[in-house]
Amino acid sequence: MYRTFLSEEQGAEELLWRYVTHVFASKENVETDFSNVSVWEVKRTSKRVKYEAHRMKAYVRFKLTKDQLYYAIIEPDHNVLPLIAGHFKGRYADQRWLIYDVKRKYGIYYDLNMVTTVGIAFDSAITSSRYIAEISDEREEFFQELWRRYFSSVNIAARKNIKLQVKEMPKRYWKHMTEKMLQN
Repeated sequence: MYRTFLSEEQGAEELLWRYVTHVFASKENVETDFSNVSVWEVKRTSKRVKYEAHRMKAYVRFKLTKDQLYYAIIEPDHNVLPLIAGHFKGRYADQRWLIYDVKRKYGIYYDLNMVTTVGIAFDSAITSSRYIAEISDEREEFFQELWRRYFSSVNIAARKNIKLQVKEMPKRYWKHMTEKMLQN
């Protein structure tokens, strides 16, 4: 139910209401009663949100600022920040980081102790390359170039399968991925 709520899809609240009504009207567990449209839709929607959260764990690309904060910009279809916070806290426990969702205009920030939700009002100038260069660590561009070269060198041109690549890594994620920025 929580993932379905986080989907932010049109009619999600109504769907959840029908699902809860069905749960309370039944004396048995209805979680696998896929003959019921509400149960099926909740399961299907939840699965899409879970899959996107899984993808975000793999496709988030951090950049380092001068004050040693790693930040990443994402634009997922669903509100997945609450679902991925624990993963990043565990994986990057030794560094401060911020993951910002552009669509929802909020982010999650880890200060080496806890993850908090932050709201940030970004100026449109923040996306300019000049501004990014001003806040970035002096070595950041070097490391991004290393990552792009690595990505390029491990690709085998004869086995290139764009259709599969787009299926596994949708183009909507590419603009925030270091290795894809030059390929768009």
